[in-house]
Amino acid sequence: MHLNPYGEDAVNLAADLANRRPADAAELADRCRAAGLVLDRPATAQDLAQAVEALDAWEKVVDATDEHERAALLNAMLASATAYPRLTNHAATGWHVHYRDDHQPLGRLLLSLISVGTALHLTGRGMHRLRRCDVTECTTIFADTSRTGRQRYCSQRCANRDAVRRHRAARSARSAPPKG
Repeated sequence: MHLNPYGEDAVNLAADLANRRPADAAELADRCRAAGLVLDRPATAQDLAQAVEALDAWEKVVDATDEHERAALLNAMLASATAYPRLTNHAATGWHVHYRDDHQPLGRLLLSLISVGTALHLTGRGMHRLRRCDVTECTTIFADTSRTGRQRYCSQRCANRDAVRRHRAARSARSAPPKG
């Protein structure tokens, strides 16, 4: 996977996998390939278990209430996942940097990719740029890659739904009889 730097693509893959968890190892592999990962071996049930564990840890980073807590959780992921940076041309598609050992199983690869990508995304764009949708009943996670860094909703659909809800509440408040 050409992620230079890992950042946005890795964080978007993490959000995709966290929002809709893969049902089995084959689905995990298919979705990783669709995101551009080069897999050098078949995915296994162990890979799926490790990926789920990595996603569980990552969701704690997403839900952290302040940047110090977020950094501490992410640092723990980084410590367990990464190795020294290295140049690789593993898929003969050009040299690039990996922050993990070569020939890792998919589950370990995802832990490294997600943790390094998230660290680069947050330090490069801002510690607040990873969150859940502002619509109360929507729990979708997204990485804010907007120019302004003020994205509040996972999709235009949720933004529209919330705008309609606010409009109806304001209209209802204006038409309600005065109290007292």
